[in-house]
Amino acid sequence: MKNILPDLDRWYTNAEAIALATVVQTWGSSPRQVGSKMALTASGEISGSVSGGCVEGAVYETGLDVIKTGQPQLLHFGVANETAWEVGLACGGSIDVFVQRLDREWYAALRPIITSDQSSVGVTVIRGPIDLLGRQMIVKEDDQTLGSIAPEIDRAVITAAQDALCSGQSHRFELSAAEPLEVFLDVIAPSPEVITVGGVHIAIALTQLAKVMGYRTTVIDPRGVFGTEARFPHVDRLIHAWPDEALRQVNLSCLSAVVMLTHDPKLDDPALKIALPSEAFYVGALGSQVTQKQRRQRMLAAGISESDLARLHGPIGIDLGGQTSEEIALAVMAEIVAVHNGRIMLYPSG
Repeated sequence: MKNILPDLDRWYTNAEAIALATVVQTWGSSPRQVGSKMALTASGEISGSVSGGCVEGAVYETGLDVIKTGQPQLLHFGVANETAWEVGLACGGSIDVFVQRLDREWYAALRPIITSDQSSVGVTVIRGPIDLLGRQMIVKEDDQTLGSIAPEIDRAVITAAQDALCSGQSHRFELSAAEPLEVFLDVIAPSPEVITVGGVHIAIALTQLAKVMGYRTTVIDPRGVFGTEARFPHVDRLIHAWPDEALRQVNLSCLSAVVMLTHDPKLDDPALKIALPSEAFYVGALGSQVTQKQRRQRMLAAGISESDLARLHGPIGIDLGGQTSEEIALAVMAEIVAVHNGRIMLYPSG
């Protein structure tokens, strides 16, 4: 949802009526994942996407109807294998999309949670009694709740939302009730973060790419001439401190990617000693095979375990044959994305 916030903010400020469409389930080939959103206004503006373009027109028409009537709708779209290529799919598939008017109070409560990178679950009734359809609540990671579905089922909804938050997966959930009742549990997780040690030229391109990909960005460099706001006006955070001190200020988690770019053991090694045993999903360091071998020997001598050292990606990045700073940054960002999506596991040590 973060990608459509600027448009939502503008429409919200202008008091426009808004319809919000959300992908609540997919089968087979689908170009957009569960939780993907498209918003639209009665004046004809659209933001976001729920497919590769094959169902947007129908969703838009439904959205206009929802704006007029205020009645949410659950849509189902299927594409047969023989016609999939015509709409840009590799093979047949289907999606369910829930369309409702954007509630201004719900949006005002949810927006600061998204922008501050807090974890929460947005709960929406997508199937059930007409008086409950579209009703929403927010379950935060500290178990605080905003809104209510219905007093008699709120506890079950909260439990299901907490389970979804632990799994990190948005999904539909059917509740046991007098009438069939189904909710969509929309997990809102903090954005992953790219942390670069060294404000070198590659870091400029890398953090720019990371921002485009929706990652938060941090640059660490104690050398004032490198880590300046003039060089990094686009990053979220600049830390002018030695890497070991700086990384103690940063909460390294399973959403963190740490990249060493200085080629200087005085800067890279202290950071590696903290990053490698941490929960960071990616730790990489720039350098040739010879440099990597020397680096690994120093880490072992410093007490880093073989298992932690095996997590080090180096030479860094997917081999794209690039030479320029921008090409190297692309290779590094590609590897970070692949690791984050589970397509690349540990880099072989040695």
